[in-house]
Amino acid sequence: MQPKTRLSYWIYLLAALPLVLLSSSLPAWGSETIVLDGSTGMLPLARALAKAYQQKSPDPQTELGKGLGTGARLRALGEGKIHIALASHGIKAEDIQKGNLKVLEIAKGAIIFAVHASVPLTKITDSQVCDVYNGKIRDWQSLAGFNTTIAVLTRPPTEVDPEVIRAKVGCFKDLKEVETARVMARGGDMAKGLAGTQYSIGMTSMTVVEQSGGKVKALEFNGVAPIPGNVKNGSYFLTRDFLFVIKADAAPAVKRFIDFVLSPEGDRVILDNGAVPLR
Repeated sequence: MQPKTRLSYWIYLLAALPLVLLSSSLPAWGSETIVLDGSTGMLPLARALAKAYQQKSPDPQTELGKGLGTGARLRALGEGKIHIALASHGIKAEDIQKGNLKVLEIAKGAIIFAVHASVPLTKITDSQVCDVYNGKIRDWQSLAGFNTTIAVLTRPPTEVDPEVIRAKVGCFKDLKEVETARVMARGGDMAKGLAGTQYSIGMTSMTVVEQSGGKVKALEFNGVAPIPGNVKNGSYFLTRDFLFVIKADAAPAVKRFIDFVLSPEGDRVILDNGAVPLR
C-alpha cells in the first residue's frame, strides 16, 4: 500500500469509527421483547392475545413465562425481569402504590367444572359435585349411566379456582377431598390432565375448554351454562378476574400491546378463548 493510499485508509477508518460505535450502542427495534408471566391460570389467555398481536405486529416480540406466585410476579415486574404481571387475586393496594404500578382489568372468566370428552355428561349440581370430590360418588353410574371410576382432578387450595369455589359453593367450604384426587399444581397441568385422562372431572376455566380441541367439555352448574351472557349478568357466579399489572411508566411497546388487548380486536380474541371482555 502506497503512503498516500495508506493515509487515506486511516482517515476513512477514523471517520467511520464513531458511527460504528453509535450503531452498536443502540438496541435494534426487532430485539425488543415484552415478557408476560404470573398466574398459570391466566397463561392460556395471555398466550392467545400475544399470538394474535404478533400476527398483527411482529415487533416487538412477546414471550410467556412458566408461572410466578403472587409475590414473585410483582418482584419480577419491579426488577424489570418481566413487563406484564398476570394476576387474578392477591394484589394489595399498598404494593401497587409502593411499586408505582397500574392494574388493568382485561376480562372475566368462568371457573367451571369440566369433564373429558369420554364422559356423556352436560350438567352437574353443587351437591353432586361435592359428593364426587368428597368420595361419596366414585363412579359415573349415577351421573352419566356407566359404571367407570371417576378420575378426580383438583388444584392446590391456595389457587384461584378452588378459592372461588370454596367461597361460593356452600358444601365445598369445609370439604375434605377424596384421597384419590390428583392435585394439578399449575393451570396448564389441569388442562393437560383433563384433555389426556379419560373419565376425568376437574375445576378449570372456559379458556381451557376452548383451547382443548374438543377434548374437554364444560358442565352447566346448577342449571346455568358458563356462557358470556351469564357471566356478564351474574347468573353464572363462579368467575375470576383477568388482570394485567404493569409499571405506571411502562415502555411504549408495552402500552401498544395493552392498547391491542383492550381494542375490539383484543375483545374478539378474548371471546374466542372462552373469556368475557369487560366492555
